[in-house]
Amino acid sequence: MAAAVLVVLALASPVFAQQVTDYLGVPGPITFNGTDYALSWSSKPTPDYIKQEYLPRGQVPEAYSSMLMVEFLAGDLKPTSMAGAQMDLLNRRKASDPLVSMALTENAQSGEVILDFILSGRDETGGIVVEWNAYRYAQAQTAAGKTGGMLLAISRRAYGEPAARAFLASLQDLKAVQVPALAAAELPKF
Repeated sequence: MAAAVLVVLALASPVFAQQVTDYLGVPGPITFNGTDYALSWSSKPTPDYIKQEYLPRGQVPEAYSSMLMVEFLAGDLKPTSMAGAQMDLLNRRKASDPLVSMALTENAQSGEVILDFILSGRDETGGIVVEWNAYRYAQAQTAAGKTGGMLLAISRRAYGEPAARAFLASLQDLKAVQVPALAAAELPKF
């Protein structure tokens, strides 16, 4: 009984909150299109795969409206194959999410690829969530000499039906600004 109480208290106490680790050497803030994004969450699911999320001040991962993501996966990975794997996942999702759509842009000079896509889902209350993402895939090398694939991405969300409708109505204008900004952004150095 005492152990169960300690576990409940530990989960409720901010003193015991999980600390965010900068695995990539990209602590932030990262400035993207005039907004500063601070490191808010990180994960190292395997020794060769690292994920980090960055949010503007005042936003939280559970209910963000704008997020930057930086990921690194060690290995002989090409941007086109990384984008292809994400496109396969999106194509499978189409069976349960009629909003899914995507567009792929390749930069022949750099070998980089940008995949922008939209999807939808439901939050914990059953309300609609609409999400648009632009994923920029590139090859990268860490300071330690590991080579692999890198993702620099922007994600935008809207919650609830009125906000989702307004978000979808303004999506073309958003993409017209955000995709070129992502393509021109300086890639983080690891």
